[in-house]
Amino acid sequence: MPLMVEKISEGTVIDHIKAGAGMKVLAILSDAYPLSKMAALIMNAHSRKFGRKDIVKIEGVFLDEKIANRISLVAPSATINMIRNSKVSGKRQVKMPDTLTGILKCPNPMCITNLERAETSFLRVNDRHLRCRHCERLFSPEELA
Repeated sequence: MPLMVEKISEGTVIDHIKAGAGMKVLAILSDAYPLSKMAALIMNAHSRKFGRKDIVKIEGVFLDEKIANRISLVAPSATINMIRNSKVSGKRQVKMPDTLTGILKCPNPMCITNLERAETSFLRVNDRHLRCRHCERLFSPEELA
């Protein structure tokens, strides 16, 4: 039986989220935007490419670059689809940037960013590690998201 989810007329659909990571994506979105309109989380949907995937639909919200960067930490293969007038008006792959500034908290309690007013900044070492510019510790994307 096919899965039926109501279309949204204006908003964002985040597709190709690794199965099980949809809740984390929805948590990032709910921290950043008021979820006052329809929001849908589809878990373990069939995917020819991944086998199983999660999908998040959120009406009335268009993601800014900082939120897309945070999503790239938990869903590096995600696709962001902008919906206008019930049609896809734009599509882009999330990509973890080389530098993430001011959007994450350093997990190291002794990092200067947790002791004084200093903006956090992380450098991407590779797809599996980011380095805090201040304390120079390595973290996985999952530890930071």
